[in-house]
Amino acid sequence: MPGRTILHIDQNAFFASVEQQANPELLGKPIAVVGAAHRTVITTASYEARAFGVRTGMAIWEGKRACPDLIIVRGDNRKYTYTSGKIVEMMRQYTPLVEPFSIDEAFMDVTYSLKLFGSAETIAYQLKASIKHSFGITCSVGIAPNKLLAKLASDMQKPDGLTVITPDRVRDVLEQMPVGELCGVGKKLQKQLLLYCNITTCGELGRCDEALLVKRFGIIGSTLRKMGQGIDDSPVVPMEDEEQVKSVGHSMTLPRDIEDRDQILKRLLQLSEMVGRRARKHGLAGKTISVYVRLGDFFSNFQKQTTINRHINLSDDIYQAAVKLYDCLKVDQPVRLLGISLSHLREGEDGQPALFEDNRKKEQLTKAMDDINNRLGDFKVTFGSLLDAQEKGSYVISPAWRPTGVRKVGVE
Repeated sequence: MPGRTILHIDQNAFFASVEQQANPELLGKPIAVVGAAHRTVITTASYEARAFGVRTGMAIWEGKRACPDLIIVRGDNRKYTYTSGKIVEMMRQYTPLVEPFSIDEAFMDVTYSLKLFGSAETIAYQLKASIKHSFGITCSVGIAPNKLLAKLASDMQKPDGLTVITPDRVRDVLEQMPVGELCGVGKKLQKQLLLYCNITTCGELGRCDEALLVKRFGIIGSTLRKMGQGIDDSPVVPMEDEEQVKSVGHSMTLPRDIEDRDQILKRLLQLSEMVGRRARKHGLAGKTISVYVRLGDFFSNFQKQTTINRHINLSDDIYQAAVKLYDCLKVDQPVRLLGISLSHLREGEDGQPALFEDNRKKEQLTKAMDDINNRLGDFKVTFGSLLDAQEKGSYVISPAWRPTGVRKVGVE
């Protein structure tokens, strides 16, 4: 679509910035936000910590080695999801075409808002000021003719930057830009482009023979060449127009590596309840259950799934399937992370009442638990076997998170 004006808004060091504003004693200090109190990796570091080389994905001990004065802060996902949702509401004051890209990023199509607000730069400055005034945090904004270039632009001046890529500047900006700066070109693809096509820059990618790219990378070869030229026709899709979610899932980084099967099963039950409750809340049921396991060595990952002959959303049904899948994996090392997802979704269950009284009681009990937990908060009423689970672990906010709808995940 020609003539569009797209903004990409990227909240700077989002988790760390929110924590610094929540606790003024942390302002100006090197902090690292982690998912749990006892272990896990750094999810975000403040810019004061980044100056010492602290980066996302580092183990805590690595961060401490780089910055001995590093302050470790346990993350509070409720703060981040609340703040993100409010920022999206601010964006929607300028245009209904707002597409969250992750919890700290979003696209805005302001093409039809320019007559009302004057210019894209005016919108960007007003939005940056509103976010700063309301939450005390900064964001970087990219303005460009499409989503690909807008995201690229927002990364060019951090923190608190504003970068505009006009149509006449696209070729010059991309000519020497490393190809890895393009959204969607990860390290693995970078290596393949270098190895098979001797491509290191966007300019080289845009001039590469399309047939060569298609031969090596398949159907995405044509898309890659367009990306190298700065071409992207994908629209900004507001949340209400998104395709129906394809899966409902949760992951949990455990507070410590666990070998004991009983303890692992408790975590699977927790995850099954989280997945099931969210599916039930939005009237969804699925027939494919997947279990994901990451071991304590950081490198070993296992995933297994099964498809049953009916759609389910009761936590116990999900749990029973998940246990069978886990036992099939034959895990022989301590477990670091667990995940469960429900897919092959449709609205509602199979529509038939339970034939047996035990199943009818289970459905009634589940509804009663949901009613109470929806009013009072997660896990206020739960399974007896979970009562002695002192630590819940760290729940991962998926990149698919949205501030409303089934992708909205309220986690601790």
